[in-house]
Parts: sequence; structure tokens; C-alpha cells
Amino acid sequence: MIKISKANCNFEREAFAAPFGFKGKYSAEGWQAVVRLESDTGKDALGLSNYGVLWSDERVFTENGEQAGNSMMFLMTSYALRKAQGMSFETPLDLLDRLLPDTYEYGKIITGNPGLRLTFALNALVAVDNAAWVLYAKENSITDFDGFIPPDSKSALSFRHKELANVPAIPYGLSANQIRDIINDGSFLLKVKIGSDPERDGDPEKMLSWDKQRLTDIHNIAGEKKIPYSENGFIPYYLDANGRYPNKEYLLRLLDHAAQIGALDRIMLIEEPFCEDYKADVSDIPVRLASDETAHSDKDALERIQLGYRAIALKPVAKTMSMSFKIAKTAHDNGIPCFCADLTVNPIVLDWNKNAAARLAPLPGMNIGFIESNGKQNYKNWELMKSYHPCCGAAWIDAEKGLYKLNGEFYKLSGGIFMTSRHYESLVKLNLN
Repeated sequence: MIKISKANCNFEREAFAAPFGFKGKYSAEGWQAVVRLESDTGKDALGLSNYGVLWSDERVFTENGEQAGNSMMFLMTSYALRKAQGMSFETPLDLLDRLLPDTYEYGKIITGNPGLRLTFALNALVAVDNAAWVLYAKENSITDFDGFIPPDSKSALSFRHKELANVPAIPYGLSANQIRDIINDGSFLLKVKIGSDPERDGDPEKMLSWDKQRLTDIHNIAGEKKIPYSENGFIPYYLDANGRYPNKEYLLRLLDHAAQIGALDRIMLIEEPFCEDYKADVSDIPVRLASDETAHSDKDALERIQLGYRAIALKPVAKTMSMSFKIAKTAHDNGIPCFCADLTVNPIVLDWNKNAAARLAPLPGMNIGFIESNGKQNYKNWELMKSYHPCCGAAWIDAEKGLYKLNGEFYKLSGGIFMTSRHYESLVKLNLN
């Protein structure tokens, strides 16, 4: 058993270069949470995360604003650490099982939202969970990521990709020229944010019209470019609606438009088209639908699979690595592929995601694994943030021509996730409880 004797947390605000638009709204910055745990044996561990208030619970963002929402999430992180201090655990899976219920209930109180989405609490616990996994590895002399994958999740995470496609996000405000530059830079799989609210009045007809035009524009830019990584030889489109579509009728109208312009067979995924409460059978949708925010847990993922969703966004950077291990097992047991999506995380947290993505089988229609990564696009000080990475300068840190190169050093060092960032450590090393 591992006993947590000391705990501390802090955060750092990082501005975006421009407002990042999705879910019909815009986010201006990312809060970087930092957690430090120390065991009664004197070993210590650092865990990092990024808060995604708009992603995890749009209602908290709308009712309180971005900064208050981030503050509430930080209070939940701090609350979880107070609960964890003095607690003993065998694995981080056990620790999450103990911390999540109370942290979730506390979150309902401080947000004044009895219907708070579980993802909000999980997002608040990512840094705690990451620190717990590093501490667990140190206590058990585990030196790489493979060593702490739970036995029943290993079959779901058994690949070892030598390359991963880097998937940039295409938010609402990105111009045609900027999209063209991304493609010319080497990116060949585009995550396009749909579900815009162009006149800020919540009109689904205006949203649909905007999305049709956006898809047309994307297809005009990328439609004829050939690549060697997809079965049909063309750039695939990955559409992310973030729950903005009210029902299947609207989505089918978008897909009818896609067919009319010759883009239907280019749509590899549509992620989270409907809100969480919309639980219609979607097995008749002619495009693979993926669950992201609605797959809070392994139980929620199974429910979405039973509704006809044919992919799951495995999101260690937003739902904790522990919960992601559970979700990966459930999806694998049911023959459903997973992929790793981003939360506009910093370079170190990105490598936590990269470790999971590197071990997932490619999605049908692709002959390469992929990972969404949009931090470089969005953070104003990305290059400075990259310097905080203990492996800054390593070959796998930056994508080249749309690819992350995962060499032997990446696997040997697990992307540096067991190493300590001196910058982030300085934020939490003093004033330990």
C-alpha cells in the first residue's frame, strides 16, 4: 500500500494567441494545474493537467464565465488533495474510485449545479491521477508506461506505433488561408469544429447553414489532395460537434449536403454530435459516430456503444488515465476502436496522451495511428512552455510534416512523463501541507 503523507497544488495561466471557438462559444486561455504528492517513504511525484471548463461542462462556463469556472475546478482539485492526504491506495485506479464520488459532490455544491457533468470532476482530477501514477511507478520500481498498464487493459493498448499523425483542430475562426497553410505544412487529417452559433441566437437552422458552408470550404481546400495514410487515398475529415446538434434529422441534413458535394466518404468520424440527454439509436447514421464528453466512464461508454456509437474518444488528458484504462478495456471488449483527443494541453501532458495513442490500433480506414494536438496552434507562449519539458529537444516532441516520430528513446523514456519538470515543480515544492 502507498500512503500519501503530503500534497500540494497550484496553477499557472497560459493565454491563447486568439480566442478558441467551439460549442458555439470561445475560450481565451488554459489553466495549467500542478499537483505534487509525497508518500510516507519519502518518494514524491508531480502531476500536470489542463482545465477545460467549456469542454467538460458548458453550463458552468456559461453561467459563471471562464475564469470563475477555472477557479471552481481548481477548488475541486484542492479538495481532492485534502481528502487524499493520509489516504493509502494499492493502485491509482483505487485512489480514483475513492476520490471521484466526493469530489463530484463537492463540485455540485460549489458550482450550484446539481446536474454537474461527471467529466468536470474527472477533469479536476487529472493532475492528481497523473501524480498518483508516477508515485505508484516509483514505489513499485516501474520505469516505463507499459509497466503500469493494468493487466485487463493491456490487450486494448498493445500496439507500438513508430509514427502518429498529428491532428490539428480547425476552430470556427480559422481562415481558408490558415487551413491551407496547415495542410501545406504536412497535416493530413483535420479535426473541424462544427456547431457554430454564427449570430449568437441559438438558431439550429443558422448553425446548419454555417456548418454546410464550412464543410464545403474544407472540401474545396483539401478534397483533391492525395495521401498514403488512408484507404481511399484522400485527406479524411474528423468533424467535432461538441453536442450541438439537436437531433438526427439535423445531422442527416448535414450528411446529405456532404454527399451532394462529394465529401461523404471523406468523413472518417463525427464526434459527439448530440447532447448527453439525447439517447436515440444512431446505428443508422451512415458515418462513424464517436462519443467523447458523454463517455465519462466505462459504464457511460458501454451505453453509447449500445446506442450505436462506433468509436470512443479516449481522453487521458481530460478524464484521467485511470478512467481511460477502464474505457479502453470496455471498448476493446466490444470491438470498438478508440483514439486520443486533445484538451489544448501543454507539451508535457501531451506526452501522457501520446503514450496512450501510441498503443491504440489505427481506426478503420486508416493505416496509421493519430493523436489530436492543438496546443502549438493555440497557446501564445507554446515555445516557452515546450522549454519546461524535461525532454525538450527530443525527436518526438514536435511533429514533422504532420507526423510524430516515436523512436526507441520515446518508448524507453515513456515520453519523459516520469521525469520532473523543474519549472512546474517550483510552483508546488514549497509550503507542503
